[in-house]
Amino acid sequence: MNVLISMKRPQLKRILLVGLAAIAGATLFAGTGASAGSATSDGARSMADDNGSKPTIVLIHGAFADASGWGGVITRLQGRGYTVLAPANPLRSVSGDSAYIASFLATIKGPIVLVGHSYGGEVITNAAQGNPNVKALVYIAAFAPDLGETSGALAAKFPGSLITPQNLTLRPFPGGVDGYITPSVFREVFAADVPAETAAIMAVTQRGASFATLGEPSGVPAWKTIPSWYLVANHDNAIPPALERFMAARIHAHTVEIDSSHAAMVSHPGAVANLILSAVRGDD
Repeated sequence: MNVLISMKRPQLKRILLVGLAAIAGATLFAGTGASAGSATSDGARSMADDNGSKPTIVLIHGAFADASGWGGVITRLQGRGYTVLAPANPLRSVSGDSAYIASFLATIKGPIVLVGHSYGGEVITNAAQGNPNVKALVYIAAFAPDLGETSGALAAKFPGSLITPQNLTLRPFPGGVDGYITPSVFREVFAADVPAETAAIMAVTQRGASFATLGEPSGVPAWKTIPSWYLVANHDNAIPPALERFMAARIHAHTVEIDSSHAAMVSHPGAVANLILSAVRGDD
């Protein structure tokens, strides 16, 4: 016998009302991106939307890495009650990668703090353009190009990068060529202050980046209209620290320097998380 038919009318009505209330509550929280405990008590109220929800923090990885490198940062931000998203960066072209991340950002309701590491900085510079929900840009040892600049030209502006032809392994794919840091030198080039075992795993799980990204001009930079924060890794062997300081000064970013390799989010997740939280609060 059908259970609903066997129930008395008042009993069935109570069950339906409870179910409708649960659905309404779930819809409300899904719409705001907030949880029941997401009060903005830690200074994020200035960036909260009309419902008082905290901003969503979106983390964009760069070349020779993947989203798992943000793990320690994600744990710390989630511990503070933030919604964190770390989508895969396609690493195919500046325009294509930026359009992909822009479409991802368009699905997020409420304020966004957008974070990019390395080449991910070029992507956020383009992807945030025209999105009023992006309230802050955070660059972690990252490219921050101006209109028409290429990451290849910027990388050559100052000496010191160990991302050189002899340290790269090339792998053709239909329509282009990917570059990987040769595993035997990966730690020295990318993650010198990361434990050797961790760096070895990073070396074999790295995602190759298309060489097309090096020569493709960047678009109108979002940092001209969105406040920016920058972390300079002053022991960086991938992007020279002098270049990082140059870019941070040019975009008028709130800047910190730490003793870190290029993989600052792995070796110093606390410092990276703290800078992101500074951007959330709008600290100088």
